[in-house]
Amino acid sequence: MTVRQDIRFRVYITFSCICLFGLAIIVKAAMIQVKEGKALRDLAKQDHTRYDTLKAERGNIYNEAGVLLSSSIQEFDVHIDFSVIDSGLFAKKIDSLTLCLSNLFGDKSAAQYKQEFVQAYDAEATYYLLGRKLKYDQYEALRTFPIFNRGKGIGGFICEPKEKRVTPYNMLAFRTIGVFRDSSASGLEATYNRYLVGENGTRVVQKSAGGVWVPIDGSEMDPKNGKDIVTTLDMEVQDVAEHALMSILQKYECEYGTCIVMEVKTGKIKTLVNLGRQKDGEYWEDFNYAMIPTEPGSTFKLATLISLLNDKKINVDDKIDAEGGSVRFGNRLMKDSHMGLHEMTIWKAYAESSNAAMAKLAVKYYGDNPKRFVDNLRNLHLDKPTGIDLVGERPTALLTPGGRNWSATSLPWMATGYGVQISPLHTAMLYNAVANNGDMMKPYLVSAIREYGKDVKKIEPVTLARIGDSSTVAQLRKCTRAVVTEGTAKGIESPYYTMSGKTGTAQVFDRSPERRIDYSDGVYQGSFVGYLPAEQPKYTICVVIRTKPHSAAYYGGAIAAPVFRMVADKIFSQNMGAWAGPLDSLAQNNPGALPAKAATARSYQVLMGALDKRLAMNTDHLNVMMEMKTDTNKHTSVNKKQLYKDVVPDVTGMGLRDAIYMLENSGMQVQVLGKGKVRQQSVPAGTRISKGQNIIIQLS
Repeated sequence: MTVRQDIRFRVYITFSCICLFGLAIIVKAAMIQVKEGKALRDLAKQDHTRYDTLKAERGNIYNEAGVLLSSSIQEFDVHIDFSVIDSGLFAKKIDSLTLCLSNLFGDKSAAQYKQEFVQAYDAEATYYLLGRKLKYDQYEALRTFPIFNRGKGIGGFICEPKEKRVTPYNMLAFRTIGVFRDSSASGLEATYNRYLVGENGTRVVQKSAGGVWVPIDGSEMDPKNGKDIVTTLDMEVQDVAEHALMSILQKYECEYGTCIVMEVKTGKIKTLVNLGRQKDGEYWEDFNYAMIPTEPGSTFKLATLISLLNDKKINVDDKIDAEGGSVRFGNRLMKDSHMGLHEMTIWKAYAESSNAAMAKLAVKYYGDNPKRFVDNLRNLHLDKPTGIDLVGERPTALLTPGGRNWSATSLPWMATGYGVQISPLHTAMLYNAVANNGDMMKPYLVSAIREYGKDVKKIEPVTLARIGDSSTVAQLRKCTRAVVTEGTAKGIESPYYTMSGKTGTAQVFDRSPERRIDYSDGVYQGSFVGYLPAEQPKYTICVVIRTKPHSAAYYGGAIAAPVFRMVADKIFSQNMGAWAGPLDSLAQNNPGALPAKAATARSYQVLMGALDKRLAMNTDHLNVMMEMKTDTNKHTSVNKKQLYKDVVPDVTGMGLRDAIYMLENSGMQVQVLGKGKVRQQSVPAGTRISKGQNIIIQLS
């Protein structure tokens, strides 16, 4: 083979190899395109584009007065990426930056900040922490500082916004309003989460040459912010109820207590207080005790009366013999808490809270047919949840005739509030039905769903049942009124408005998941539930308190009734003008009850609600009041006059020393909150004082 042929052969071989290699590349490229192309394209896209979530703002919670109860605020975690900051920019602006930071935070000097930043810059730190949970105004200020005002890609300013839920009233109605976290919620925050949460939006961002993610115009899907909810809570009454309940709980070291205020006509819950004793002895809104079923004790006697009256077994003017307050049923002895009662009317037996009398009535009329009695209880919705718009309501419990736990003594004990478990909300709902002329209203906490300031959904009142006819209701009203006028709650009533209700005291047997208590442990539950004014009821109040073991005070009239009275006084002070009718009637029947000589009840209301309350004080520590005279032109003249000693003085605007002097000289026990001058008192001025009555004064 010649040299020329040899060279040609080698060229052919080389060219053939090149062609085969090129063909292999084409085949491989085609295979990649067909089999792996989609996955590789998606991977490339992920490296250079991504979807960001645009978080929706959570809705707010207001009350009907427009007061903000829960809202979301933004907090910011701020970091610095020193690796992207140009050395010239850093050297030129570091002094001015550190001076701004020192002035903003005040935690370090400018020199300290500079030293730390230089070290971080030399180390090329990419995620240096500047601050956590910074407020919005701090974040806005940082964005304008030297270097940081160049943004993330040049100035290294990295901001991570986070949402924080805040409740301006802190513990007030804490369990009712609830809390919201990313993984959990409670209270109204949980119940209405579907309205509050909103819908998140998205946007596409693309990585630029400098490594900064930049939004792509037109790719945004805007978030839809959450709706607001409007709750029925009255925070002024809530505040007084919490302090009133707290004062009793602390005084007797009780385990827990709850206070419910319900609007009679609608079922709106205006106040819901839940306070439990903590390990350190303090009290906190730790649990919703209003929704926890327990044996209610004597307040349940109302349900027994309703059953008897609806079945036309009795009239409350009929007589019943309590046999001295001790009656045997089967192998057990039923005793009254106060012995010595004999023959009396049924309304009197109810007013005196005779267990023996009520148990005898139940056995006499339902002993042969206990199922009828239990069915009547079910008709009162006592065997099912109230349906209140709060998560966590537990099931009630009624014994069933013929069931495993039914015995010969079940019926008489059920008639007096044992062997049955209902929540304080059920009790409030039942008494509210009496106040509402027999219509049982479903309790609820939210009256409207609102979007951009306009109601998009209104929650209307719901009637659950009719507890009895007009005759039944009238007789029930007579019984509950007698409790206050001459029964176990005698002396609780104010001279300025009327009330009706029922005391309750029950030994506690508890097998709930949180605790284990036997009757022998000496733990009691004291209750008072009632409505006011008695003639034309507007509000129902239910107070339930669980004592510590072997407490010195445990009767409902001793521990729950004082809380009821303090809350009722607050409600009355808010509604004085609307309740003029009952006041005028009281003034005519008892002229000495109102201290001003030449003043009508309505003039007295105007005085207490509109005139300058500072007129009711004197520097020599004498209680003084004004004598009012109103002429035909409705002009009112005021003269100072000494108050009756048994009437609460007005101490608003006074210093602490003067206020305590006047209140303690009036025979009241004073609890002080805050510092400064008196801003508010829990018992309104002009209220007749009960000996040893508690009053809370809030200082500004």
